[in-house]
Amino acid sequence: MAQFTTNVYWTEQTDMNSKDVIYYSKNKPLQWPDFKGTPPPPSQVAAITASGFGYKADMKSVNGKGQINVAVYCYFSKGKSWVRPNKMTTYILTHEQHHFDATYLAAKMFIDKVKSLNLDGDNFNEALKRLYKQCCDTMNKLQQDYDGQTMNGQNETQQQKWNRFFDERIALVTK
Repeated sequence: MAQFTTNVYWTEQTDMNSKDVIYYSKNKPLQWPDFKGTPPPPSQVAAITASGFGYKADMKSVNGKGQINVAVYCYFSKGKSWVRPNKMTTYILTHEQHHFDATYLAAKMFIDKVKSLNLDGDNFNEALKRLYKQCCDTMNKLQQDYDGQTMNGQNETQQQKWNRFFDERIALVTK
């Protein structure tokens, strides 16, 4: 079997419209002007953060050795994210930022797991798809738990607990 190395890295080079996305950066938190979408008819929902992560992978031969490259990105969609004009508070913005943080944590988990896999030319596509699905499932559960326990940010005590959780986790993974 040929020897393979795996190169996993963050990228902002995607097919996504650069005017519509913000790539995750710990040093550039979301701001209300980033929420460009139009709110649907009146409801109890104050704001929505549309975020996600993805990857691109390829394989090539370098000096007779196989190299698998996995580029990972984590993004916020400006056009699909929205806020009601009368709800632009710092408190709600923090809640929305943590949805983006949850997405980043899932993307980081994906990177860490990819680095621990022994990928080869035969299994890398299927292994990456399986791992991506696992990390998306974990992210979706985290997002649901977050909104469920905070009652979409309305339970301030729970929101404070989750604020600490996300602040600590993000600090750990962005050292």
